[in-house]
Amino acid sequence: MFYLIGLGLGDAKDITVRGLEIIKKCDKVLLEGYTSILTVGKEALEEYYGRPLILADRELCESNIDETLKEAKLKDIALLVVGDPLGATTHTDMLLRAKQFGVESQIIHNASIMNAVSCCGLQLYSFGETISIPFWTDSWKPDSFFEKILENYSRNLHTLCLLDIKVKEPTEESLTKKVRQYMDPKFMTVRDAAKQLVQIVDNKPETGITRESLAVGLSRVGAPDQRIAVMSLEKMLHLDLGPPLHSLVIPASKLHPLELDYLEQFR
Repeated sequence: MFYLIGLGLGDAKDITVRGLEIIKKCDKVLLEGYTSILTVGKEALEEYYGRPLILADRELCESNIDETLKEAKLKDIALLVVGDPLGATTHTDMLLRAKQFGVESQIIHNASIMNAVSCCGLQLYSFGETISIPFWTDSWKPDSFFEKILENYSRNLHTLCLLDIKVKEPTEESLTKKVRQYMDPKFMTVRDAAKQLVQIVDNKPETGITRESLAVGLSRVGAPDQRIAVMSLEKMLHLDLGPPLHSLVIPASKLHPLELDYLEQFR
């Protein structure tokens, strides 16, 4: 059996009872560490689960997963995923590959930022399409994600913005070499995201979203040191919400009175 097990958002104890039972009986347990991260490290998980974990990086999950799936024909193998297992398309692809190889699979769900974002007081049924904001470079500054924010905004829906992370990303120079070299880990903050969004809205003044538009910044959702801040995009340019992971919400133009009341405590 191939198991995809969600770990939740906080620490080692956020695993479900069912998930923990499966981890303890599996022949091999891998920890996916590039689509998201927990607030604790691999060692803390190993101590709580009582067994060693194998780190699964982007290369293994996207290019070399077939060998692991074939191994699951004869063994019980689990891949641990931060949040919910199906929050990233990479894991959906794994399930399709497992089916092609005739490997049975099971999914053990858990909390993810997709539902935990409601901790800020914005109502889940009023969220539109979730978007991802990538790190810009000097030569690459895509803004297609902003169109989806505008589509949600025009329908009076909130937008959850997932912020880019770079974990074990190869350097451009090493892509043509036999030996890969990797960049230091990098995590986008709400300040980084606000900076890019402000550049976009300055170039598109007729959209209805401006520097003064409301934004909600969240950090380390699900952890004891979780933080939430509500302010304009302009003010968010100077906000330090602490360690990763961060998320950003662009609220709808008209908010429910309960949403307004709840948000007020984070201003």
